[in-house]
Amino acid sequence: MLSQNTNTIDIGFTHDDFAALLDKYDYHFSPGDIVAGTVFSLEPRGALIDIGAKTAAYIPIQEMSINRVDAPEEVLQSNETREFFILTDENEDGQLTLSIRRIEYMRAWERVRQLQTEDATVRSLVFATNRGGALVRIEGLRGFIPGSHISTRKPKEDLVGEELPLKFLEVDEDRNRLVLSHRRALVERKMNRLEVGEVVVGSVRGIKPYGAFIDIGGVSGLLHISEISHDHIDTPHSVFNVNDELKVMIIDLDAERGRISLSTKQLEPEPGDMINNRDQVYDKAEEMAQKYREKMLAQQEGVNPESQEEAIEEEEFVSATEE
Repeated sequence: MLSQNTNTIDIGFTHDDFAALLDKYDYHFSPGDIVAGTVFSLEPRGALIDIGAKTAAYIPIQEMSINRVDAPEEVLQSNETREFFILTDENEDGQLTLSIRRIEYMRAWERVRQLQTEDATVRSLVFATNRGGALVRIEGLRGFIPGSHISTRKPKEDLVGEELPLKFLEVDEDRNRLVLSHRRALVERKMNRLEVGEVVVGSVRGIKPYGAFIDIGGVSGLLHISEISHDHIDTPHSVFNVNDELKVMIIDLDAERGRISLSTKQLEPEPGDMINNRDQVYDKAEEMAQKYREKMLAQQEGVNPESQEEAIEEEEFVSATEE
């Protein structure tokens, strides 16, 4: 009878050693990382995601989008692979919490910063109003329009559901401040059709100690007290009343600040006409504006209009004497 010797070989590799080896080659995930993951189970209020960790990660429904989500199926599909943001460290069960909302949030701020750099005009629906102004969403982010930057005669409450053109005033991700202006967008659009030296008809919408605000086709321009007349004026109230219609000339267009500066002083045929003979100012408005434009053009070209006129007269005199 043959006897068989069974030798046991000790390889010196325990279960603990095997677990340690797995840990050595396991991925280490940290909050703030963006990783690829595959959806393998949709839950009623979230989803389980395979990101290569020992335990499936979890994304709650409120972290699935920057916008409101009522069901996970609105955002995710089974076996779909996409990027996820690691929101928290592993819990006591070794499970990580993920977010898509945080990725969308970061990219939305990046996008609005770019739009601000480009000085772009965006359009958005007003979804709510409050005492201070109106609320909109830009790239999914909540934005605020201060009341002073809403340029409409409608009550604020009636703006809900209305789409407005908007310009950026402030984009500050750290303070979560996204502030926009409806007035600036309208002024810019209006400015594209206006020119310095142009005479326009407007109506007085408000009077302050420093000047009068004139509505010109839906946007407001400032007729500063110093630009009303060559004569001294104590207060604009002594010259204008609210709702007065008048001719004014545009003397400056500041698109960046959304401001239009106006003048009646430059339209006066004689100093003080705006106070003493306003009809004369309006009758001669286009003629005076043309002189203003010619003066501005000459200054831009570095030519003194009076010297130029004297040179022409001298040339005509010389020609006449030679004949």
